[in-house]
Amino acid sequence: MLNVRTIEEMRAAVNAARTHGATIGFVPTMGFLHDGHLSLIDEARAAGATFIVVSIFVNPLQFAPNEDFERYPRDEARDTELLEGRNVDLLFLPPVAAMYPAGASTIVKAGDVAAPLEGERRPGHFDGVATIVLKLFNIVQPDIAAFGRKDAQQCAVIARMVRDLDLPLTLLLGETVRESDGLAKSSRNSYLSADERKRAPALHRALRAGEEALRHGIEDVAAVEQLMRKMIAETDGVDVDYLALVDPETFLAPLDRRREVILAGAVRVGKTRLIDNIVVPRGTPPGID
Repeated sequence: MLNVRTIEEMRAAVNAARTHGATIGFVPTMGFLHDGHLSLIDEARAAGATFIVVSIFVNPLQFAPNEDFERYPRDEARDTELLEGRNVDLLFLPPVAAMYPAGASTIVKAGDVAAPLEGERRPGHFDGVATIVLKLFNIVQPDIAAFGRKDAQQCAVIARMVRDLDLPLTLLLGETVRESDGLAKSSRNSYLSADERKRAPALHRALRAGEEALRHGIEDVAAVEQLMRKMIAETDGVDVDYLALVDPETFLAPLDRRREVILAGAVRVGKTRLIDNIVVPRGTPPGID
């Protein structure tokens, strides 16, 4: 696996691979990799990518001043070993100064889909996400790019940007990879103490309760959200940020139950903020588990 840290090296390596007929697959990450990230590499390869690029960059632009940029988990040696084991071709490790040189001021403004839920609670977060993803797309110029569905609203923001800006790539959205008790795999899970880790699956249980309600014909948004909150309340030490039933394109309350919907949630367990979601397909017949 080739490790590069400059934009020039990155472009040269991809250009060389492309001249030999490679199809470029790209998995952007912030590092401290887990099985969810690794599954995206497999997804890109299964979709036809023959040259896999993974980037690791903890993007300061998507963190608010009171968030965890400085303590976000980092382990370059461990990540490198995992990627070599997955036969990744190129690891891109740019420093902040390379991605945001002195005087850089251009920001991508994420659209309306970025406004609710995460956008409301983390102002500017999705502008930072859209900016770094567009920069990475311009640097790597992938044919295929893969993102995880755990960050459902982020996926929607990126999909809208790809569509609106006519970016020439195929976007893959990989399914959420979970622990045996349902907790979505996340780099931030490393923050959890042993006791907090036992409490953390309450979020997934609440979302599953909402899913069961929908599958049994309960369509009232407020009723489903109230049920999910009731489930969370059964576990001490889990504080709800939001639990919402939303449309997957607007992330507002759904207007048409015939369309698929997303049950999305964010909670705090101790000092750790966790997010998760479940997609419920359109037209799920009442009473079918």
